[in-house]
Amino acid sequence: MTKAIRFHETGGADVLKFEDVEVGEPGPGQARVRHSFIAVNFADIYFRTGFYPQDLPNGLGTDAVGVVEAVGAGVTDIRVGDRVGYLVGPPGAYSQARVMPADVLIPLPDGISDRSASSLIMKGMTAQYLFRQVHPLQGGETILYHAAAGGVGLIACQWARAMGVTMIGTVSTDEKAAAAKANGCAHTIVTSREDIAQRVHEITEGKGVPVVYDSVGKDTLEASLACLQTRGTLVSNGTSSGPVILNVKVLGSKSIWITRPAMRDYIAPRAHMLDMARELFDHVLAGRIVSEPKQSFALADAAEAHRALEGRKTIGSTVLVP
Repeated sequence: MTKAIRFHETGGADVLKFEDVEVGEPGPGQARVRHSFIAVNFADIYFRTGFYPQDLPNGLGTDAVGVVEAVGAGVTDIRVGDRVGYLVGPPGAYSQARVMPADVLIPLPDGISDRSASSLIMKGMTAQYLFRQVHPLQGGETILYHAAAGGVGLIACQWARAMGVTMIGTVSTDEKAAAAKANGCAHTIVTSREDIAQRVHEITEGKGVPVVYDSVGKDTLEASLACLQTRGTLVSNGTSSGPVILNVKVLGSKSIWITRPAMRDYIAPRAHMLDMARELFDHVLAGRIVSEPKQSFALADAAEAHRALEGRKTIGSTVLVP
């Protein structure tokens, strides 16, 4: 038996329960992983609340790092003792150990610690697919990125700087503005006292930006559209403030493109996922991207981690420690 966070109904953070679960041995194509750090992502809250529906009862989380304890028949590229991370697969990362498909496991380089990797796997790969695949940046652009001091945001700041991209980032406090600037964000907009569209047009001398990456959703939609150039792209990659409800007629005023990307559609097949990870790890090993968890909670205190994230009390990434 081992311990895991489970939930039997959707709702607030109090539905998360710390329970005994049986792990067992891996079957064909599977591996058993003993976790060292488990990442907390805003998507976990969507599953907990039922915004992303799934069968119940169930586990939570799809992003963790650890060591391979056992492998099943047919597994050839993952071995016992390998340090690995993962960001896709069935829910259940909020656990001390679990059995899962081996083909979603990503080997970790020797130069990257488990602790650092726990803040990089999902969040760094998210920055990769947003900047390199969804709306590929070439360098030289000025972009708007919402929630620039979040777990993905701080990595995105560094990736933009490494690519020669001028990033305008929105944040909610001066403390978060300082964190974003320290990580390479060229300009910050503190949304509690500044008008987003007005500041973007001041910074860009009235030109606007070719792309907005918006993980906030409902509260920033109008400003995001107002910041875009003609034929600009709105990448709606999250809805932390609520769902986006859009009258498509508003897109016609400037022939705006909009996309709602999902990681699963940009990460397959496995060879491509490993290439994405390699690009991320190359930046990390070269010192261009540095990431460590800013907040940590015991696995048993996952509910407190969710409350902190929902209350916008976190900067950077948050992890659970089994």
